[in-house]
Amino acid sequence: MKLCPTGAIIVRGKSLSKPFGERAFDLESSQKHFHHNIAEKPKVANFEKKTIATVSLAGCFGCHMSMLDIDTDLLDIVELVAFNKSPLTDIKTFTQRCHLGLVEGGCCNDENIETLKNSEMCDILVVMGECAVWGGLPAMRNTIPLGECLEEAYLNSVTSEQGENTVPYHEDLPKILDRVYGCSEIVKVDYTIPGCPPSPNHIWKVVKNLLWGEDFSLLYSEFKYD
Repeated sequence: MKLCPTGAIIVRGKSLSKPFGERAFDLESSQKHFHHNIAEKPKVANFEKKTIATVSLAGCFGCHMSMLDIDTDLLDIVELVAFNKSPLTDIKTFTQRCHLGLVEGGCCNDENIETLKNSEMCDILVVMGECAVWGGLPAMRNTIPLGECLEEAYLNSVTSEQGENTVPYHEDLPKILDRVYGCSEIVKVDYTIPGCPPSPNHIWKVVKNLLWGEDFSLLYSEFKYD
């Protein structure tokens, strides 16, 4: 064990002097050329402002909240990208073709599928967060038949209105799918950003790399898995 070249074997009852996530290179890259602000303008010739779209499907909106967690740096990000269709702008439909699309959440109803397929208006499609990658927590219902899910939610649930234990149905309501699907099961996905939710630095580093080819380092502290 003392000769393990990578230090992957840990002696029982003993731990590292500093746990993973708190080591110096977990918090900041030791490579000087990777020390950069995610809101800085990319150092590329003929810089061009890009247009991106963001979509929220069957999820908790946590990935979008994570995107906003760069706080005041968001004021600089808007100098780099323009948001088209997005919950952040409340633009409901695409008004132009976008360079990149970010999708949060999986597909649990027919409206999710229609929205996701419309994301083909993006040159590059990126799904972020566990729900978009494989279904996430909403996919817990995949182990139970849809009929039983509806019965438990609407027929057997407690209600303050007598006689209101009915399964809602209206032509305007999205039709629930037999199970929750990851986005890659519905459309071709170019890249995935794992995490629940991914950290804001991780998201924006990926965006800058895909749009302008800017190199970046992934720090241990930026990984947030469920």
